[in-house]
Amino acid sequence: MEQSENKGAGRKSLRERVAETKPTRWVRFGLVSIVFFAWVAWLGNWWVALWWLLLLDIYILGYIPLTWWKSSKNPAVRAVMGWVDAIVYALVIVYFVFTFVGQNYQIPSSSLEKSLLVGDYLWVNKMAYGPRVPNTPVHFPLVQNTFPILNTKSYLETPTWSYHRLAGLGNVKRGDIVVFNFPAGDTVCAKVQNPDYYTLKQMYGREVIEANKETFGEIIYRPVDRRENYVKRAVGLPGERIAIRDGVIYIDGEALPQPENVQFNHYFQLRGGQMSDAAWEELGVAVDDRHEVPVTAEDLPSVLALGFVMNEDGSVPPIYAAPLTAAMVGELEADPNVAKVMKMPAQPGEMLYPAGLADGWTRADYGELWIPKKGATLKMGPRAWEIYGRVIRDYEGERTAEMRGGVFYLDGRPQETYTFKMDYYFMMGDNRDNSLDSRYWGFVPEDHIVGRPELVLVSFDKDKGLLGKIRWNRVLKDANPDASKFE
Repeated sequence: MEQSENKGAGRKSLRERVAETKPTRWVRFGLVSIVFFAWVAWLGNWWVALWWLLLLDIYILGYIPLTWWKSSKNPAVRAVMGWVDAIVYALVIVYFVFTFVGQNYQIPSSSLEKSLLVGDYLWVNKMAYGPRVPNTPVHFPLVQNTFPILNTKSYLETPTWSYHRLAGLGNVKRGDIVVFNFPAGDTVCAKVQNPDYYTLKQMYGREVIEANKETFGEIIYRPVDRRENYVKRAVGLPGERIAIRDGVIYIDGEALPQPENVQFNHYFQLRGGQMSDAAWEELGVAVDDRHEVPVTAEDLPSVLALGFVMNEDGSVPPIYAAPLTAAMVGELEADPNVAKVMKMPAQPGEMLYPAGLADGWTRADYGELWIPKKGATLKMGPRAWEIYGRVIRDYEGERTAEMRGGVFYLDGRPQETYTFKMDYYFMMGDNRDNSLDSRYWGFVPEDHIVGRPELVLVSFDKDKGLLGKIRWNRVLKDANPDASKFE
């Protein structure tokens, strides 16, 4: 009987199918169609409108038997397929929301402490700067690039779409905290994904990495939207010149105000006794950032020369190191039990960007660098190639670009200049001495921008017990503090 009814339904004419459709279903179909065509107009790709025919079949015509399982006589089939139908529907909704509206992200590191804390779960608004049409449209919506346990890619490398950003609510402004795909994460070693391949190459050399597959694994390339997500503050905008002098950022020669929560590493010494956990907690230093500095007999003359004190018996009271805000420094300096507070000097020798040119720079005294801007033309020479060569080849996609004999070549022809296709940004963390940011790996291209954090949904303190883990004072808190102070 069921088969004959299905066959009968299959023989219905188009006019009969339309006539049998309930008015309420026409209303739902009309509303869905309005939303769908508004979305297509937003996309700016009218070929996508052909998918409206599928909606027409789902709501009105019914030629495709998508709900065949509902008429099955087997209750197990109906039960299982009911769950499958619900899960698939939920995943489709999640895919579209996460791609075009917003998404939740977790703060894994302390690079923005105290502005954002380790354990914060953020709601990131992708409409703030306009959502990107995904480069890899076929991907699992809840995983960035690798399925856990299985250790396989969570996306298909084909088909791929070129970069396109939909109209948004605004542009990246100075001071905005921004989520973006890690630019240097385009190439990673399968078994050692942190640090990235370029840092490993600086540390060990390409030959060592390629000759030790058992240690480093295969070298993997990742599309832009499948690279790891980072979150930093935008301090330099396209077309500006950025420099850092004694920890202060200068844009086009003008000093920027420091965010209220900016931190620098400091040494401080107590006159007696140890720094208790309660004292650390009251000061506001996370467990991972609490360090006691060992002092040997050989260190003693330099320690005393810096102004630290020694006990009458020749021992040295504890000296600690921790990242501190200006308010935290003031609190320590006002404590009579604190003998000395000193900002930790930055030492040369770190692997800063661009390699070679930045050898004499430090994280606190850096630059000056010009930040590329879309449509801006730059005269190319050996120094410009040192700074912007990777930008041109890897981010702009000019794979034939090279510097040969002091002359810039593009598509095999010598060129005196290069005109940039995209805007770029200089990103830094507020925890200045503990942030791997643009000082270390360079500029962030516009096609890597994901969105703007708006709210802290919930926050968990990993240093607390089960009952005290939730930071209730951070629930639904503004996730972009201090942004307006840069305007």
